[in-house]
Amino acid sequence: MMKKNFFPFLVILFMHSIHAQQSSMLRINVNGLSVAYQKAGTGPALVLLHGFTQDSRVWKKQIDGLSKNFIVIAWDAPGAGLSDDPPGSYTMSDWADCLDAFLDSLHIRQAHILGISWGGVLAQEFYLRHPQKVSGLILADTNPGWSALSDSVAQDRLKACIQDTLLPVNDFVEKYLPGMFSNLVNQETKETLRKVMSDTHRRGFQLMATAIAKADMRRLYSSVKVPVLLVWGEKDNRAPVNIAHEMNNSIPNSKLVIIPGTGHVSNMEQPEWFNAVVKEFCLVPEKKK
Repeated sequence: MMKKNFFPFLVILFMHSIHAQQSSMLRINVNGLSVAYQKAGTGPALVLLHGFTQDSRVWKKQIDGLSKNFIVIAWDAPGAGLSDDPPGSYTMSDWADCLDAFLDSLHIRQAHILGISWGGVLAQEFYLRHPQKVSGLILADTNPGWSALSDSVAQDRLKACIQDTLLPVNDFVEKYLPGMFSNLVNQETKETLRKVMSDTHRRGFQLMATAIAKADMRRLYSSVKVPVLLVWGEKDNRAPVNIAHEMNNSIPNSKLVIIPGTGHVSNMEQPEWFNAVVKEFCLVPEKKK
């Protein structure tokens, strides 16, 4: 009797879980695109920008841990998660302008902007185009854009990314997942990111790779006038720590915090440490930064 009724029970439980996950997401139309996002808390605004192959789910521990002190807003960038794919001509500037319109729609006049990996490049582009909206920049495990390395490196990486969109889902995830964490990451965190990466939009991934391949934000650094925090995993193989030091030396009054033994997606691997660093930076009075 138990065997006969057990499967329907699992179906109901699964559907309830999916419904709960979807109901936690909000939606808004921005420049003709349906953009999904999460929002929680009260206080100063803190906007979270995920990397490519990811979406707002990678910020769960930040939403839970920082919403006591901030209005935490984590979007699914167009081309990721539950958001629409953008048109084929989309550039990093277009994402930055979409983010600006997104914040306007939420009546957010100014915010701390936190971007990790690809989202960190977007955060830099956003500051370049909309500096009045930024009270502070937090750049985690990121880079100035692939063109800053060299045109040939940028084109080789882009070509590889476009080819990878043809891979079956499991092969795609198995190629990218190992580089996201250190060898010490717990299995639960690794499996959480595996599920997120399995939902990568192929078209969105291509467009995001094309955008970062063309980006070179080094021209921005000498003119940055807001406080900047750089947060890096010591064992980050995708954006090695030498990049963090180069950015720290180039951006006036920036502060670098390196999280020991941690890989590329440092916010997931060491959420308590990551949250404490972000909280301290954002709550310090402006004159002390």
